[in-house]
Amino acid sequence: MIAKVQALYRYPVKGLSAESLDSVDLRAGEAVPHDRRFAIAHGAAKRLDPANPEWMPKGFFLQLMSNEKLATLGTRFDPDSGFLTISRKGRQVCRGKITEPTGRAVVEQFMAAYMSTQARGQPKLVECRDQPFSDTKVPFVSIINAASARDLGRVVGKPVSPMRFRGNILVDGIAPWSEFDWVGKTIQVGGVILRVEERTGRCAATNVDPETGTRDMVLPRSMQHAFGHEDCGVYASVIESGAVSVGEQVSVT
Repeated sequence: MIAKVQALYRYPVKGLSAESLDSVDLRAGEAVPHDRRFAIAHGAAKRLDPANPEWMPKGFFLQLMSNEKLATLGTRFDPDSGFLTISRKGRQVCRGKITEPTGRAVVEQFMAAYMSTQARGQPKLVECRDQPFSDTKVPFVSIINAASARDLGRVVGKPVSPMRFRGNILVDGIAPWSEFDWVGKTIQVGGVILRVEERTGRCAATNVDPETGTRDMVLPRSMQHAFGHEDCGVYASVIESGAVSVGEQVSVT
């Protein structure tokens, strides 16, 4: 069985929607460019300095595990202009240049109103270019096996979108859960060499439908019951820079 790249994604703002990519250039020791570059700190995150943000655990930010309403928003970030466009039900509801203070303030005001009490005060949109605001302090690339999501759907009795797992590289063409066999090995994806470091443990964020914002499943519990673990996908480090495109083959080196 041959694994191929089915889709590529980045998530410019932690907790907000994915952006689909046709190809991406990956650099050794770094995450996907612009992935989780921004995050929205809730009003109670007093330890976070907006002027000098650094990596913090996800509990300091608005995120799907606690704030499923975020999934009802669609976003698009233009890294060239710095503008973030937010839409709801296909209609633009906010737009700001989030690489500048004035534009960040526009988005912060919108999020404060939209999230209401869930914002826990005045939210702050923060940026950290060197270290993404991912769930791990290490700048990993997240790989999801579409077949594993399908097998999980078999267990729960309804389709499970791989988008629930918010990965960067979606692969298909191999057996369910066989991505776990890559841990400790190096793989080549297009022109990039990655070292697969560990399995990805899952939290309650996966219970949220990424299109409707409805908390309609209990996937970590379902995985634990069916398979004896709560993992889906793997984390990998880029060790040789290069480009990856949709449709390219994944091979163990």
